[in-house]
Amino acid sequence: MLSLTEKEVDTIATQLLKGMICFYRIDKKKIHQMPDDEDYFNYDLTKEEEDVLDEIDEDPDNFAEFTKMEPSQEHQMMQDFVDRKIKEKSLAEDLVNALSKPKAATGFKFVIDGSKYKSEWVEYRKDKYLDWVKEQVDAFNYAED
Repeated sequence: MLSLTEKEVDTIATQLLKGMICFYRIDKKKIHQMPDDEDYFNYDLTKEEEDVLDEIDEDPDNFAEFTKMEPSQEHQMMQDFVDRKIKEKSLAEDLVNALSKPKAATGFKFVIDGSKYKSEWVEYRKDKYLDWVKEQVDAFNYAED
């Protein structure tokens, strides 16, 4: 049964938001993070990161993997933020317009960063990622049963 402290959940969520992938070593209660290879395919792993991957290969049941949200989940989170939090019609339209184009996340970030809602968005996104990490813990525990 995997159980994380609030601090561990926060640490993992923060790393996922930075584009990292996390592995939680259950027996030592240690978090390992490394760049998500989808985002950093030209990244050379450090010796420590290679060692962690070797340990995971040797004992996969001792590690829980935490990944960022899928693009569709991120997109839905941005849409939900607009629907629930944005009061100004013109800003909401600009954000929805950004979400309808290629590179939706980049466009959304550009618009939201220039608005009074930037800090509210950062907090909202972090809260959603805290929930996302907890969902992954639940899924891990369910798969173990």
